[in-house]
Amino acid sequence: MVERVIPIRKETREGPLPLIPETLSEAHGRTLDLRHRPLRDLRISVTDRCNFRCTYCMPKEVFDQNYPYLAQQELLSFEEIYRLAHIFATLGVEKIRLTGGEPLLRKDIEKLITMLSEIKTPKGQSLDLTLTTNGSLLQKKSAQLKTAGLQRITVSLDAIDDAIFKKMNDVDYPVSDVLNGIEAAKNAGFTGIKVNMVVKKGTNEQEILPMAKHFRNSGVTLRFIEFMDVGSSNGWNLAEVLPSADVIAMIHEHFPLEQVDPNYSGEVAQRWRYQDGSGEIGVISSVTQTFCHECTRARLSTDGQLFLCLFATQGFDFKTLLRSGKSDLEIANAVMHTWSSREDRYSELRHLNTQDPKRADRKVEMSYIGG
Repeated sequence: MVERVIPIRKETREGPLPLIPETLSEAHGRTLDLRHRPLRDLRISVTDRCNFRCTYCMPKEVFDQNYPYLAQQELLSFEEIYRLAHIFATLGVEKIRLTGGEPLLRKDIEKLITMLSEIKTPKGQSLDLTLTTNGSLLQKKSAQLKTAGLQRITVSLDAIDDAIFKKMNDVDYPVSDVLNGIEAAKNAGFTGIKVNMVVKKGTNEQEILPMAKHFRNSGVTLRFIEFMDVGSSNGWNLAEVLPSADVIAMIHEHFPLEQVDPNYSGEVAQRWRYQDGSGEIGVISSVTQTFCHECTRARLSTDGQLFLCLFATQGFDFKTLLRSGKSDLEIANAVMHTWSSREDRYSELRHLNTQDPKRADRKVEMSYIGG
């Protein structure tokens, strides 16, 4: 039995206050971190709660009725999220992804999307506003999300077989409801929908081909994600990682593939398209083919902690800055200073972090900062 360790508790979540330089600079998007990476993407977790109990993210034995979820007053308000998002946009952020937990559980999420959709970059362009969901509420929410201004949707789905899917979500939720949610999103006008499948060797690798068959010719891009050591509750084991190269080889044998250039610099998914023109797939290989060197993402937890890496052990407390009367320019300078000090490259150093127990048990949970 793998011991389950959760390092994040309500009373210890707040990180250090970010430093505001004594001399303030004009907000700009030219700040680079110590590895010369710009800040272009912000992922915002709007809730630490989820209605699934996926074994690789929020296992039941840890996230039970006694788990200390954040209280309502600890969450960033929509106005606070908007304010931070607007500041980040002045600093070069072009894409915002709403995550969780399950973001559609956040009450009136459509109002937040409407607010965020009004933000412009310094060049007057709208932000690329996206959302990741388990799909359970898409049938109910798709039309409202589209009307509010959401541009794209990514759905997490780890199996097309109902029994396997129910085993993985561990709440007996049927796959048909997720598929119906995807159709509802299409009917609401969403295009470019993506489906993310986490592949865990020994659990659902037999679903790779059935998933590929289902989503070919559907207009939906299926992406396969290597099982990662995010957080400390999922009992991660390298032996359970199926390399993306094996996934591509498996699909290519049945449906010939050819590689496609990335859509933009820093895109984490490698793109492949079916040679017969029936669509494309992607693979995200953060274990076997790290992409730390071009990571442009920061993550904001639902209680206002800014994390510079998905595998971070600690964030920076921007909620306190927001609630202490600091100006937008002061907060912008705190962001620029924090980013300029960033040197995170966990995936490149994974073998060190996973072999040292003192380092391995300190990572925050994915349900807290979003995937």
